[in-house]
Amino acid sequence: MLNDANRSMFRFLAVLTAASMVGMQGYTMLFNNFAVETVHLEGFQVGLTQSIREIPGFLALTAIYVMLIVREHRLAALSVVLLGVGVAMTGLFPSFSGVALTTLLMSFGFHYYETVNQSLTLQYFSTHQSPLVMGKLRSLAAITSIVAAAVIWCLGFVLDYAGMFLVVGGVVALAGLWASVQDPSHRDVPPQKLRMFLKRRYWLYYALTFMSGARRQIYMVFSMFLLVKVFHFSVQAITVLFIINNLINWLINPLIGRSINAFGERTLCTLEYAGVIVVFLTYAYASSKWVVAGMYILDYILFNFAVAIRTYFQKIADPEDIAPSSAVGFTINHIAAVFLPALGGYLWMLDYRIPFLLGAVLGGVSLILAQFIRLPDSPAAKVVA
Repeated sequence: MLNDANRSMFRFLAVLTAASMVGMQGYTMLFNNFAVETVHLEGFQVGLTQSIREIPGFLALTAIYVMLIVREHRLAALSVVLLGVGVAMTGLFPSFSGVALTTLLMSFGFHYYETVNQSLTLQYFSTHQSPLVMGKLRSLAAITSIVAAAVIWCLGFVLDYAGMFLVVGGVVALAGLWASVQDPSHRDVPPQKLRMFLKRRYWLYYALTFMSGARRQIYMVFSMFLLVKVFHFSVQAITVLFIINNLINWLINPLIGRSINAFGERTLCTLEYAGVIVVFLTYAYASSKWVVAGMYILDYILFNFAVAIRTYFQKIADPEDIAPSSAVGFTINHIAAVFLPALGGYLWMLDYRIPFLLGAVLGGVSLILAQFIRLPDSPAAKVVA
């Protein structure tokens, strides 16, 4: 059960998480069609743009130093405002340089928010509550995204891409402005170490986080580009896929949170990475658009299992390490993200299957690493740590 202080933080994070998801989902739904139909980007340029998008993720550790002058919850709100402004401006600059600039702006907002969101969730909720809270927040974000996708579907018939980007970004920015005047914090939370550091006993968290970031790039950059470029999905078809994905995730995300409590992080991670291998191999060799669409939905479901890495870290971490380690973790998560999309874009030009085969390899390495997950109260954990 949540107490009054936790309920206040939950409401705060619920609004911002939904807004952040609307911004990123709207951007993602529109970007590939906008890039192909309006800006006329090729695979290498799309990959390069996505690499630029991940630079702020690589710099997420700088959030630690911003927190020295801006309170953590306030930084969360302002980050969502920045995300909304970046999305709103995207359609106004239909060139490679314009897209790169607005993508960078939007990405700083998104990645700073995700860093602080993870930190606040792990600080304000217990190890039993946090998987359930994360599941509820993702479920809420999913149902919000369904509404956003339906609105974008309708707007697609009356507005051009610039108009749709403006509407989506404006809504996100307004939610951030509302949150900027809220204060859901309380003093029972242990003070955080506002400096960067690495600890040897967190090595598995760092490794899983790095591999998760690399796998995420294949999913985010090339799976949807495959649908648009190779299988010629329209913006309406992409929107339908987003609605299906989010409807499923609205239903299953609370179950994922309960499954972490029931079966443990190692089981969830094992299922995720085994599924990732199957999905990426299917992407590489499928010839049916319906099979590929099915794999995209399954890929989206598996992506939600990554919360197990966060809850695993919460169980092994010192309480005062949560904020700085969340920021460092996001930077580690984005090391591969800085170069992998551009590299994948080059490999795409040689053969579009290569990035997905690379993704299957990443899934295999992650599957091996997941077997080392142990909780602190088990004898094996002392050996691993």
